[in-house]
Amino acid sequence: MKRFLPRTALLFILGATAFSSFAATTSPNVWDGLQPDRDQVIASLNIVELLKRHHYNKPPLNDERSAKIYDSYLKTLDPARMYFTAADIDQFAPWRTQFDDFLKSGELEPGFTIYKRHLDRLKERLDFALATLNKGVDKMDFNTDESLEIDREKSPWAKDSTALDDLWRKKVKDEVLRLKIAGKDNKAIQEQLTKRYKNQLMRLEQTRSEDIFQAYINAFAQTYDPHTQYLSPDSAENFDINMSLSLEGIGAVLQSDNDYVKVVRLVPAGPAEKSKQIATSDKIIGVAQGKGEMVDVVGWRLDEVVKLIRGPKGSQVRLEVIPSTNAPNDQTSKIVTITREAVKLEDQAAKKSEITIDHEGKNYKLGIIDVPAFYLDFKAYRAGDPDYKSTTRDVKKLIAELQKDKVDGIVIDLRNNGGGSLQEATELTGLFIDQGPTVLVRNSDGRVDVLNDDEGKAFYTGPMTVLVNRLSASASEIFAGAMQDYHRALIVGGQTFGKGTVQTIQPLNHGELKLTLAKFYRVSGQSTQHQGVIPDIAYPSIVDDKEIGESALPDSMPWDTIKPALKAQADPFKPFLDQLRTRHDARTEHNADFVYARERLALAQELMKEKTVSLNEAKRRAQQTSIENRQLAMENALRKSKGQEPLKELKKEDENTLPEEDKTKPQDDAYLTESGHILIDYLNLDSQVAKH
Repeated sequence: MKRFLPRTALLFILGATAFSSFAATTSPNVWDGLQPDRDQVIASLNIVELLKRHHYNKPPLNDERSAKIYDSYLKTLDPARMYFTAADIDQFAPWRTQFDDFLKSGELEPGFTIYKRHLDRLKERLDFALATLNKGVDKMDFNTDESLEIDREKSPWAKDSTALDDLWRKKVKDEVLRLKIAGKDNKAIQEQLTKRYKNQLMRLEQTRSEDIFQAYINAFAQTYDPHTQYLSPDSAENFDINMSLSLEGIGAVLQSDNDYVKVVRLVPAGPAEKSKQIATSDKIIGVAQGKGEMVDVVGWRLDEVVKLIRGPKGSQVRLEVIPSTNAPNDQTSKIVTITREAVKLEDQAAKKSEITIDHEGKNYKLGIIDVPAFYLDFKAYRAGDPDYKSTTRDVKKLIAELQKDKVDGIVIDLRNNGGGSLQEATELTGLFIDQGPTVLVRNSDGRVDVLNDDEGKAFYTGPMTVLVNRLSASASEIFAGAMQDYHRALIVGGQTFGKGTVQTIQPLNHGELKLTLAKFYRVSGQSTQHQGVIPDIAYPSIVDDKEIGESALPDSMPWDTIKPALKAQADPFKPFLDQLRTRHDARTEHNADFVYARERLALAQELMKEKTVSLNEAKRRAQQTSIENRQLAMENALRKSKGQEPLKELKKEDENTLPEEDKTKPQDDAYLTESGHILIDYLNLDSQVAKH
């Protein structure tokens, strides 16, 4: 769906700059002289015009939009309200409704002024933190009963620098305490944090005009939707846009999370996934090249961390990672070594397996088809190679083999499948329906394009379920949605990601603009955007939907509906859904894997609600011990159910992947086997009705 807009859409005009910024209140710094250049002004005007003409929503650039830009920019620069003072905000406030006018006229000075004030304040805070550390970590008193507010997104801005001093005294104390509990001594803590803050100061001095421009223009662009983004010339070169910051080197999708870089998704068959040492929501706090020195990256920008992680194929990168399985205040980390390589098409190929299920005293044989991605060898396909690889061709071959083995039904496993080729999603749908529409694409001008399967008769007409989770996205949602709308398969698992928009890349005179210009809709007329696909029968999630997924992103476009492309058909599953859910609940109420997943998610959600953290060491250690005891009890209950020896303590080095994600033994995968039980339940219920 990648296409380019006509060059005539660009405006090559240069607005006169007549803005005089207010003077900074701090002493001169190296960034004070940074100013927007002519190329940036032209690029900003081009972006304004492109969004006005071609963005899917075409929302007006007015005072209301200006307020959103202002809020977005402040949140980008100071998400926890730890740098700006109330006086700074009072100075910026008159601009709140003027950014629309500034952008239309090519006036970038306000954005630069706010950013440079942010750098001033950041330097003050880092200087303060270093001064606090210089007094000695051993001088800090962890016996007093005080706390730090950790959720400050909606807190009042600090009254003045004195209030910020107290806030940062507690912040430094908290960082020291986290490392103490992680087992580091005072000397190591002092060295690590001193080095971290000095590195951040050094990076401040390397700030370029382009860094400011990119941050400001993205605060503007991303008020339209989270996938509309300006890429500076460097970023355009470093990022694979269509994979949403997918790193060619290790195969991980990353995003910023305050001072940390967090893993959002692992690319199927990528080096990170193969390592089995990194999981969704892990935080990367250090990066080293080969056997070189580990560089602390806490507080770094995402693009800077990406540059360190990427590298030549075959080279090694070492990552220091805080596992997502840690308690929120547990800074215990581990070192992971990964060999960089490109993801090979054959490694992402669909695979089959067979499982035998004992269901109510009778054995059933089911086929499992694991589809990690929607892939297509475009080069071979365009060259006319009759043996080109694609998801659809591979799945068709696997189904034929399973049918020869006389399986009773098939489970299509789309867990963690982040999407890929739209063509493949359409053609794979065609294997299971006679013919008809597969997905609708609504463009920014309101035109709806209907993609169809015209092959005729379905290749497989037998019973099937489709297993999805929160990390099933894009093309996966198109296929799962079509299977649900055609009533062709029961959809089981978790609510999917909700990525239902189409982006294009438009080259600019300076950098590139990725903008959203279309939206996907299911044949029922429902958008896959924001809501994703809701399963017929829900399983406990391995991640918190409020943290991962389209709905977790700011300013994500809403779910909506258009005119359906498919007439309503009788739903063969509907009469049995209540019974199927009742049987599923009874079967999984005490199933160790399902209990484990439910309890893990409940604990994570409970801890996420905490707004403050104690700075009293005894209380903090007691809380940490309590959390770890709960985690250990969950882990051992699971191990006991599988006949394994209980652990005496949590193994943080290798307990990073939950059972649901381990697909090496399909027969032992509780989510797969339960999907089989649900399918067999339906077959039995349906046959009973047919007999009567």
